[in-house]
Amino acid sequence: MTVTSISNSTDRDLAVQAVYADAGITVDKLGEHIGARIGGVRLGGDVPAAQVEAIRLALAVNKAIVFTGQNHLDDDTQYAFAQLLGDPTLPHPTVTSRGDQLLTIEGAANSWHTDVSFVDRIPKASILRAVNLPTWGGATTWASTTAAYDQLPDSLKAFVDTLWAKHTNFYDYVTNDVDIDDTEAGRRVVHYEEFTSKEYQTLHPVVRVHPETGERTLLLGHFVKEFVGLKPAEFSAVYQLLQNRIIKLENTFRWNWSLGDVAIWDNRATQHYGIADFGAQERKLHRITLAGDVPVGVDGRGSEIVTGDASHYSVIEEPRRLDVFGD
Repeated sequence: MTVTSISNSTDRDLAVQAVYADAGITVDKLGEHIGARIGGVRLGGDVPAAQVEAIRLALAVNKAIVFTGQNHLDDDTQYAFAQLLGDPTLPHPTVTSRGDQLLTIEGAANSWHTDVSFVDRIPKASILRAVNLPTWGGATTWASTTAAYDQLPDSLKAFVDTLWAKHTNFYDYVTNDVDIDDTEAGRRVVHYEEFTSKEYQTLHPVVRVHPETGERTLLLGHFVKEFVGLKPAEFSAVYQLLQNRIIKLENTFRWNWSLGDVAIWDNRATQHYGIADFGAQERKLHRITLAGDVPVGVDGRGSEIVTGDASHYSVIEEPRRLDVFGD
């Protein structure tokens, strides 16, 4: 179904629902600002084009979406499905020892972040599939950075619209202090050495314009090292102010995993947090990321590389505005 540009929010909602209905999928909201469960789809490389477009739209609208009962998926069919939504990246710019199609997430990050924001071509989305799960704990929480921006007072919007941040991989969110045994501590040391085997630093606008929706969204997370022009103490205060807005509970969505679950999130409009509350149990998920564009700020200026060439990691996607969001 082709939808013309719509500016009225009620008409837009009706148009979105028509796209879902025509594709034969269901989209049940799980939170006001973020989160939805998608039904009527069997994921894999043979998902019909109409359903692929409906999933793309549901992701743009809801920021994070989940599918249940996808137990038939394996690594190959997860990858084949990912290719329908975009160009998969390599698993990681520096962590290359675990294969060339997907990244195995062992444990939980235990930190709020946007995936791989330290490169210029930040992935547009991540697709995560549960492989081994603890008997309790291990949920993932997502936060809408779009809702957080929308809720800022006008005076603070005017300030952050012109603010730039330096992101770097020399902050490793996977090694945050948690209660871990010596074996896990050793594994994390080895991981950190690979994670930082090449340095990346990139300047990004703190407020980026979403290429598919035109919405403004905050680009932060724990790969941020400094704000351009601010002193360290000022950076800390401003960062915490904005980050607290992002992770306000009303702007979040939490998912308790079961086998057969697949989650996709818009990496341009969210942060996420894997919760390490499962003790010594195993938690393993497989992640595929999709190539994105270079972020553009409110003034039309694109992100700038300081250190590190990520061209081996990912192509740069040429984004297109979704019809219902207009020009």
